[in-house]
Amino acid sequence: MVFKIVLEKRDGWEMPLNYAYPMSAAIYRILSRGDAKYAEFLHEHGYGKGLKLFTFSEMRVPFEIGGNRKDRMILKANEAMFMVCFHLPEAMENFVKGLFKSEEIVIADKQSKAVFNVKSIESLPNPFVSYGEREIIEVSLKPLSPVVVGEKKEDGKYLYLDPSDSRFAENIRYNWRSKIAASYGDVEAGEAVLGVEITSINKPFKSRLIAIKANTEKETRVRGWMQMGIKLLAERRYIELLLNAGVGLYNAQGMGCVGVVEEKVNQQE
Repeated sequence: MVFKIVLEKRDGWEMPLNYAYPMSAAIYRILSRGDAKYAEFLHEHGYGKGLKLFTFSEMRVPFEIGGNRKDRMILKANEAMFMVCFHLPEAMENFVKGLFKSEEIVIADKQSKAVFNVKSIESLPNPFVSYGEREIIEVSLKPLSPVVVGEKKEDGKYLYLDPSDSRFAENIRYNWRSKIAASYGDVEAGEAVLGVEITSINKPFKSRLIAIKANTEKETRVRGWMQMGIKLLAERRYIELLLNAGVGLYNAQGMGCVGVVEEKVNQQE
């Protein structure tokens, strides 16, 4: 399920440029107020293999970069918008709307703070409703937040890849298969036909270095990519899973949120 959330600023004109982690924490807080068991499940366990199958887009709001370290967003408008996606049954739509309605989202670190009220939340229509769950479809996607893709090294850290690397698409496929295994089982994941192709929208590909838990001892820096196209071929249910859960790594930290580009083609005879 994909929801569009409109925020209204209540207090503060400045927030950290690396706001993904505070945003993730704010979403967890909202979930925990409404259903503590569900929030704990997402935070601690995920779907069987530690995967937290939700993500969110970048915040759309006019801003200028400022602050002494040039790591602050100086907000230039009272309204902001973002998408939040959950891999949940459609029957939970009203439950999710109820959790976010009239809530507040605080984006803060030790230096600055912005407080928003949730002005509205609406569920976006499923673009694949006319297809069967197991029907093979092809769809083109675009990033709504940076896509982080990497291979784990011997020390447990990631070697981050760029879209021109042939391993980029393969690692998206590998991660996608892990999500399928967590949601549908190892057999389905092993048998799934998954096509992944990276296409360029604007060359060169645009990268961004994102700090998670910025300015703390646990700070992690990851490199994500925008300005590209991602073409997928798979069963409808697996494509929906990726739309709801995100592409690549660090999805619960707001990475890999994607949106559908208009064209989609039924590939089944």
